Amino acid sequence: MAPKVALHDPLLGPLTDDLLTRDVRVYQRQKGHRFSSDDVVTAYVAYHARPTARRVLDLGCGLGSVLLHLAWKLPDAELSGIEAQAVSFALLERNLARSGFAARVQIRHGDLREARLISDLGGPFDLITGTPPYFPPEAALVAEDEQRAFARIEYRGGVEAYIAAGAPLLAEAGALVVCGDARVGARATSAALACGLSIRERCDVIARAANPPLFSVWTLCHEPGPTRSSALTLRGPTGEPTEHAARLREFSGFERNPS
Repeated sequence: MAPKVALHDPLLGPLTDDLLTRDVRVYQRQKGHRFSSDDVVTAYVAYHARPTARRVLDLGCGLGSVLLHLAWKLPDAELSGIEAQAVSFALLERNLARSGFAARVQIRHGDLREARLISDLGGPFDLITGTPPYFPPEAALVAEDEQRAFARIEYRGGVEAYIAAGAPLLAEAGALVVCGDARVGARATSAALACGLSIRERCDVIARAANPPLFSVWTLCHEPGPTRSSALTLRGPTGEPTEHAARLREFSGFERNPS
């Protein structure tokens, strides 16, 4: 069933009005890029990595799903975000304006690979997040929606670009949390080493028990050390929500077991 349309925007098209957290709603294009479990898990891992962060940066923040989730969870933090895709930035502006967080969240329209834009964001940041596209350009589909394409195809770089952009802005005791295809772990490790960082945690997310990981979330720090591995399984063998899924719902302020 298609998501219910809440309003028709002359430039963005049909929009739905969805709960991101218990208290935060976001507009999303009905047939465009929409937030999903990777955004929620990235916010979840990032929050638990630095629950007292006071300065937060979200790279490639799209319509604002990770940025606004963390603004809600970290009421004393000041946050920044950067997004290059025009349609997503328009949604980001609209979602920030209605969030109640605008006084402590600044957003920039631009490409995170541009050194000047990144340096203008300031720093250092206690917590930096990013959910890069997963797929190489050859995976693009003909006539694919432009917003969706830029969210999933590495037209502006993948995990390496996000790590390279975040590393110079990361506080000495900070954490850089990035999400990506579970199969690109070696790329994430190489990018971290190239920037003088170490992957200290890897969380694999499994959509259904016994399936291979769907995606991973890596936590990078300046301090070297071994990588601790963990996993979140969202559904059991017969498709039932798991305890991990209940924790994610609770993290977002919802009832653990939806009715």
